[in-house]
Amino acid sequence: MRSYGQYCGVARALDLIGDRWTLLIVRELMIRDGCRYTDLRNGLPGIATNLLAERLRELEQSGLVWREDAPPPVATTLFHLTARGQALEPVLRELGRWGAPLLAEQGRNEDAALSHWLVLPLRLYFRDTAPEKPPVRLELRGGGEAVTVETVDGKVATRVGAAAHPDAVLSGTPQLILAVLAGKLGLKEARAAGLKCEGNEAAVGRIRPVSAAIAA
Repeated sequence: MRSYGQYCGVARALDLIGDRWTLLIVRELMIRDGCRYTDLRNGLPGIATNLLAERLRELEQSGLVWREDAPPPVATTLFHLTARGQALEPVLRELGRWGAPLLAEQGRNEDAALSHWLVLPLRLYFRDTAPEKPPVRLELRGGGEAVTVETVDGKVATRVGAAAHPDAVLSGTPQLILAVLAGKLGLKEARAAGLKCEGNEAAVGRIRPVSAAIAA
């Protein structure tokens, strides 16, 4: 592992997590605890298999990731973040907040957009606008894995997987789904662009961003 060789907390941190792909591997492990190697590879379009293996080894050696040899019926190796790895959540939160305005850049239509990537921003930056009301549950279908979004005591909980008895189901591109939940697009405009909304439309309006930077 390369080092900046500087007695500085930022430099020492970048020694561990500053390499290409490293923080995106951490992102995937925050989205779903207990990642198979294939989950990581599929969630990181463009990464070479040997580079993924190398980065995982480095993260293990640094004490940020641990592996579990899961028994049947899983019967495969699962990768998890350690407590030290989980402590990177505020770093990802602020990087995502800082980078959110960049998503509006034009000419990036070829960028990959996977539905399960919605899990982390919705968990970190969104809230329930009516916490005094009964909780709601949404299912998001963005062309890949379904995502469940639930309100819990004013907060938003998310996970990869279909929802049991959702109040509403949004189907479309991840970009369209996020635009609706962020309040950038109304459902009428989003439907004209190809989004489908089934169920209680008011439930969709319960999920909104905390930060103006995310909604901008």
